[in-house]
Amino acid sequence: MSAADPPSSPSSFNLADVWEAVADRIPERTAAVCDGTRRRYVELEERANRLAHWMVDRGVAPDDHVGLYLTNGIEYLEAMLACFKIRAVPINVNYRYVAGELRYLFDDADVVGVLVQPEFGLRLAEVIPDLPELRWSLMLGDDYEAALAESSPERDFGARSGDDRYVIYTGGTTGLPKGVVWRQEDAFFACIGGADPTRQEGPVSTPAEVIDRIMDGAVVFLPVAPLMHAAGQWTVLSWLFAGGTVVLLPGSLDALAVWRTVETERVNLMTVVGDPVVRPLVDAWVAEGPFDVSSLFSIGSGGAPLTPSLKDQLVALVPKAAVVDGFGSSETGAQGSQRFETGSTSGGVTAFIPYPATTVLDEVTRHPVEPGSEVVGRVALRGRVPLGYYNAPEKTAETFVEVDGVRWVLTGDMATIELDGTIRLLGRGSGCINTGGEKVYPEEVEGVVKTHPAVYDVVVVGVDDERWGQRVAAVVEAVPGYTLSLDELAAFCRASLAGYKIPRSLFTVDKVERSPAGKADYRWAKGIANSV
Repeated sequence: MSAADPPSSPSSFNLADVWEAVADRIPERTAAVCDGTRRRYVELEERANRLAHWMVDRGVAPDDHVGLYLTNGIEYLEAMLACFKIRAVPINVNYRYVAGELRYLFDDADVVGVLVQPEFGLRLAEVIPDLPELRWSLMLGDDYEAALAESSPERDFGARSGDDRYVIYTGGTTGLPKGVVWRQEDAFFACIGGADPTRQEGPVSTPAEVIDRIMDGAVVFLPVAPLMHAAGQWTVLSWLFAGGTVVLLPGSLDALAVWRTVETERVNLMTVVGDPVVRPLVDAWVAEGPFDVSSLFSIGSGGAPLTPSLKDQLVALVPKAAVVDGFGSSETGAQGSQRFETGSTSGGVTAFIPYPATTVLDEVTRHPVEPGSEVVGRVALRGRVPLGYYNAPEKTAETFVEVDGVRWVLTGDMATIELDGTIRLLGRGSGCINTGGEKVYPEEVEGVVKTHPAVYDVVVVGVDDERWGQRVAAVVEAVPGYTLSLDELAAFCRASLAGYKIPRSLFTVDKVERSPAGKADYRWAKGIANSV
């Protein structure tokens, strides 16, 4: 079948089937905009077909994993869609990773090929000799365009199904990334909204209904979030499947560019990553505003806390836009949301209204806790949940459990349920540090810091930070006779850790406190770090 054939309804909840049916219905509508480039649905579809054929010619087969070592751009969308079309699996690559982290990810994910941006070429070249399974790489720019030009635009791929795999990599409890494996049909509903991007109309019941949900006119959506993370991918796909126009911003966050893009593209909806994004947006408005945001009617936040004071400032700047905070994870999809009201003291998503399949399970009995009982348990989700973690059976068994014949995914969030059904979060079940929406696990950072010749012992914790929510802090016991500065420690860590994992605060102590079993006393370390 070619892209010019008559429109049809999707035959399944496979992501490629859904995309193709939507693209056939609205071929001339603008699908994506980035850095001056505009692609109509028909153009995005054709280019994805060409890339899919190019990969097939390189031996990419169903279930093969293809790395996307890219920042935000239309090519990211083309690559995801191309993989879905041939039943391959796109693997999100954190472009902040240093060589060792990349090497681990590519090896763990069994990546057979990778699309890469030119600025990451040298780093990729450094790890390629250690990755015998990596058969090819394709660099954006002239090489990428030549690859598309030489390949077929036809849509002549084999049958697909909702059982095809979708994998999203996220941080692990040891700091190492792990791949969450979803059936595409389950991801379509749990992560992408089931053809209901606003989560208000309710999901569709049949694939054919997806076409009925295409909006009459394009809604313009701006994700101020990277496509290398789950939230960026999920929100973009949800609006493309609804017939929206997605506006992508390349490179690092430029708050002034965000507001100017809202003006020029007449953006209707925007997603942000809590305080790390909202604070620069507020600062840019104060310095350069006001801006015309009359088109904007919704701002969603997720991935990091949004504090009440910043929320109030944002509401004052865009009073006609609803500010909605979402709660979820790579292992659960969306679990709930909260609409902020001016003057709220909720502190971001500390409390949220759960979707029906989300609850809190008692840590001992593994049964749902009674609302209003004040029993503390772990936030959990049943129903459409992932198959598990890729190449990690032990971690899968810990996180995905069966209770009385019902399969649950257990998150790391501890919480209680109030009488009205609201879930109130109490904190992570581990020492995970959330800095700007990025997960940092103390054990990984500690392992690197301990290799410094001046460090005898160390405990790493998160401390409060106005912009990033938390920052990484190291409480260090130095080797006798040695001194250590923060700059020296940061420079040392930079060779082994991504920038967001590097300690931003250093506290030296005479002795690091540990339990009799040798476990770090994180409560003590937090007290030291927060005492200054």
